[in-house]
Amino acid sequence: MITEVSSSLENEMNPWLAAEARFDEAASRLGLDDGMRKILRSPAREVTVHIPVQLDDGRLEVFTGYRVQHSVARGPAKGGVRFAPDVTLDEVKALASWMTWKCAVVNIPFGGGKGGVVCDPRLLSMSELERITRRYTAELIEFIGPEKDVPAPDMNTNQQTMAWIMDTYSMHMRSTVTAVVTGKPLDLGGSRGRTEATGRGCQIVTSQALKLFGLEPHNTRVVIQGFGNVGSMAARLMAQAGYRIIAIVEYDVTVYNDHGLDIAALLAHRNETGSIRDFTGGENVPQQDGLFLDCDVLVPAARENVLTSQNAARVRAKILCEGANGPTTPEADKILAEKGIFVIPDILANAGGVTVSYFEWVQDRQGFFWNEQLVNGRLEEIMVNSFRDVVGYAEKHGVHNRTAAYMLALDRVSFAMKLRGIYA
Repeated sequence: MITEVSSSLENEMNPWLAAEARFDEAASRLGLDDGMRKILRSPAREVTVHIPVQLDDGRLEVFTGYRVQHSVARGPAKGGVRFAPDVTLDEVKALASWMTWKCAVVNIPFGGGKGGVVCDPRLLSMSELERITRRYTAELIEFIGPEKDVPAPDMNTNQQTMAWIMDTYSMHMRSTVTAVVTGKPLDLGGSRGRTEATGRGCQIVTSQALKLFGLEPHNTRVVIQGFGNVGSMAARLMAQAGYRIIAIVEYDVTVYNDHGLDIAALLAHRNETGSIRDFTGGENVPQQDGLFLDCDVLVPAARENVLTSQNAARVRAKILCEGANGPTTPEADKILAEKGIFVIPDILANAGGVTVSYFEWVQDRQGFFWNEQLVNGRLEEIMVNSFRDVVGYAEKHGVHNRTAAYMLALDRVSFAMKLRGIYA
């Protein structure tokens, strides 16, 4: 019996199975034929590379890397590269498919891709990370490019990582190709507003949801899980818009203040001490309790699978805005629906990042760069329109927002596939 429960939970936590379950529900509701389902559920390409790298102490080590291109029906594949010790091919496949649907939901001309290297960046020096990145890029040189597949930062990668990828690719091409990646430093063709984009997108769609509930930001209590780029930016921008951020949940502790946290001061405290623990403007609460505080908006902005069948019943938010990819399992979705929680699904909520990545790609290809006001204005227009598209689709088809987002995305991708036809 214990083995069965363990196996069931393991399946629930498998991101590829979660992606398939949501795909199947949306495809069934759309009435997609079997042939189109087979095409859309299968990645176009899965690449596994084994990367020999000489470490600083002279030892040779071999790291495993992946790049999955799920779809290129609507444009080049687009998606991040993550460095983590627990990266798996199933995880990368799931994330690549989510990128396909995410780009379709916000209606930008990209397909979905994702990459990863199995390594622990905490145990590696900068020079070792550079060698891993450059060799990984070299192994993928025939598969990536501005017209093929455009990587971006993800977990444990950043602007510097993208600069190394861009330089390595450019050396092989014998010319500077800035549009091969997004999320680059400004001085190498990056876009203004990119760093804040995912958090800003979360804030924009949350503000749209508040209007549906008749809530005002100053009366809205927010709990944010994760204080990395997405979580900290969402917290900062929401606080500036008047929201009351009552708790930040990190890996080691939750910091809570019912009157609202001073986010700028909390960021300064974290930068100074390395943790949000013992912040004078709040109280320490057990980390595991943070997600289940009474609030109006919960923003899981860390990793996948934080809300499961084991804990979803404890969520006490009115609105769930998914800043992370895949923070809610399909089994947890059913529980949240029974509780009447309004879910802004990840493929909509955190699409601000890929939207401004699209802007960066466009600017690189034009050789003409926009000011931050223009970037933010165009981002808001796309996020607001996409939110309305998803909510309208949900009302029209009598489904929850996540199913509506997947249906909308599948509809757009399958329509492109039918227009293109099958090359034989």
